[in-house]
Amino acid sequence: MSTPLRIATYAYEHTEALLDGRVPIEGVSATFESAPLVSDIFRRTIEGRYDVSEYGLTYFLRTFDLQDSPFLALPIFPNRNFRHSSVFVNTSAGIEKPQDLAGKTIGEFAMFGHDPGVWMKGIFSDEYGLTPDQSRWVIGGTDHPIPAFDWLPQPVPEGVDVRHTAGDETLGAMLESGEIDALISVDVPQALLNGSTKIARLFPDYETVERDYFRRTGIFPQMHIVAVPREMATETDLLKSIYRAFCKAKEVVQQKYRQGALKQHMGVVTPWFSKHFEENRTLLGEDWWPYGLGANRKAVDTFLRYHYEQGLSKRLLTSEDIFVPALLDT
Repeated sequence: MSTPLRIATYAYEHTEALLDGRVPIEGVSATFESAPLVSDIFRRTIEGRYDVSEYGLTYFLRTFDLQDSPFLALPIFPNRNFRHSSVFVNTSAGIEKPQDLAGKTIGEFAMFGHDPGVWMKGIFSDEYGLTPDQSRWVIGGTDHPIPAFDWLPQPVPEGVDVRHTAGDETLGAMLESGEIDALISVDVPQALLNGSTKIARLFPDYETVERDYFRRTGIFPQMHIVAVPREMATETDLLKSIYRAFCKAKEVVQQKYRQGALKQHMGVVTPWFSKHFEENRTLLGEDWWPYGLGANRKAVDTFLRYHYEQGLSKRLLTSEDIFVPALLDT
């Protein structure tokens, strides 16, 4: 008999085979839901709308400071990205290197400590000696005003100057005008894409910087996990079935790209994609988007440390604290 489950995930290419039914979840009668904004999935998750849900890693970790932490994670990482490319500067602000951000006003998308922000603040601290208390912070939407996410905890460490944008202010416009000096954002400011000369990336050759970061650290930063209610943790067979299905759906698309290399990816619209694919495969390995804790423990532990150091967790959490016990050996 199948177990009915409400499952939510963004429509990535590596989840499409789940959403369209090509990859079933053994023993599960799944009803899938997505959303145009992945943050809507996060909000609905904390409201209890789903049985299984993609969840931003910092959104998930903040619930561990509640009296009754409601979720545990499956070691599935549907969203990950290198994040040096997520730091933008006003070209008149005199910022040429990360250390120049000290004393500056920095915008941050959505909240103090969104997933890319946690990663970059941690990298700035580890590699450049720059800590969040050395700058001022303005929180908001990049190109569209967004309200404060008051549906989850919003810790701000003592000694850090943080405010939210007011009214119809947007961080992209504030960056272009010079009202803020820099921006850390999951979204690229539209003005930069439109060719504005007033905005640039802090790391212009970000691909080289990010590839070097991976060579040195072995970390491919993850942004999201898959969360389940804590009371489901004892349903070992069910959770393993969900994990295997997500892995299989990911493998479907990875295998498509491996096979596509034989024909120089003529089904892909991007020129020179095959060269880019081979470079990635050489650097990142045959499974370049790994699930499971074994391949991701260093990255997870690094994020947990950053989250604690940045005052977003009251205690230093471990992988054993946050993942379903039955999947710790994946």
